[in-house]
Amino acid sequence: MLTIRKSSERGHFDFGWLDTRHTFSFGEYHDPKHMGFRALRVINEDVVRGGGGFGTHPHRDMEIVTYVLSGALAHRDSMGNGSTIRPDDVQRMSAGTGVTHSEHNASSTEPVHLLQIWLSPARTGTPPGYEQRAFPAAEKRGRLRLVGAPDGRDGAVTIQQDVRLYASVLAPAERVSHELAPARHAWVQVLRGSVTVNGEPLMAGDGAALSDEDHVSVAAGIDVENELLLFDLA
Repeated sequence: MLTIRKSSERGHFDFGWLDTRHTFSFGEYHDPKHMGFRALRVINEDVVRGGGGFGTHPHRDMEIVTYVLSGALAHRDSMGNGSTIRPDDVQRMSAGTGVTHSEHNASSTEPVHLLQIWLSPARTGTPPGYEQRAFPAAEKRGRLRLVGAPDGRDGAVTIQQDVRLYASVLAPAERVSHELAPARHAWVQVLRGSVTVNGEPLMAGDGAALSDEDHVSVAAGIDVENELLLFDLA
């Protein structure tokens, strides 16, 4: 079974400094039909204007993954980490018993376009942690590159949940496929361009939940570059 979450149906707020779209209920946006999917709790697509950002605020017991599409995001947290997240980087912050952090556009003039992803952790009350790794575009072209996993294998960031996160960049008409083990589920989020997922067309911003399927087959559209994330979930 494949269920599509259209981009145009997402929660949308424009605060001036932030233009944000919520795939699942978040903050002021609440839709009881869209509270998450399996361990996947949040997919927010944010465009932060130059000079804007999220001031210092707390989190606990959540796995937070940041994926930048364009621009650069400056990160600071109470664990002492300070970094700049750019396209091809994946940041993982485990909030655990509690962490405070801030995220600001690293530019005073250019926007930063990013996805913020939250996953419920397998265990609560664990120590907070942080990790950031670069996955060059060449490693994602024409294939599904593992960028997040519970065991951190193949250089992926370590996510404290039974989830495998893949990123892919596809040329026009290029195809990739992913086998799903029994009782596994998948979520596909299209970041740019267009694709078909198991024969169903999706555009940028669209997502698709897959259950009771044995594979995920993705074919790119005609855009010069088509980019997506695939979550393999328990």
